[in-house]
Amino acid sequence: MNSTLILAMAFAASSFTTSIEKKVDVDNSKIIWKGHKVTGEHDGFIILQKGALQFDDKNQLTGGTFTMDMTTLTVTDLEGEMKGKLEAHLKSDDFFSTDKHTAATFVITNVSGKDGKYKVTGDLTIKGITNPNTFDMVVSGNTAKADLKVDRTKYDIKFRSASFFDNLKDKAIYDNFDLNVNLKF
Repeated sequence: MNSTLILAMAFAASSFTTSIEKKVDVDNSKIIWKGHKVTGEHDGFIILQKGALQFDDKNQLTGGTFTMDMTTLTVTDLEGEMKGKLEAHLKSDDFFSTDKHTAATFVITNVSGKDGKYKVTGDLTIKGITNPNTFDMVVSGNTAKADLKVDRTKYDIKFRSASFFDNLKDKAIYDNFDLNVNLKF
């Protein structure tokens, strides 16, 4: 009986892995966005409010959570009055409704891969609406990099989407926008 109990305890102890949380350095991390339309594109950044990556005892990525401050949504390809107008429009109810939804979150739900090259799946929440997103992430030293494509219409952002409105012609804005994420921790 004792040997069975000892064997069971040894098995239970070996099945637990140590989880190491590495907090993201939000001051030195960057989230760059790029939106595309028929006649061109616009880009800018969003400031990361907080974030952390989880690693196992072999330094393999296992999870993470992130919060973006949507009120910091900034346009970098325009200046002056046009910059202010576009930022205000992106923060309005036509797009991200930042007065009602000040944060967007991403929670990693699954990681595959190893040695710094991962396929990451997680739940992205924008405007209180959550959808899965899968992308590649590279972790090297104290840096993690990823490029995401996000279908804005899944988050009730349908302004000038040709998927919902006809005859937009050159006024159409493509459904997908890009997020280029460069995390320091």
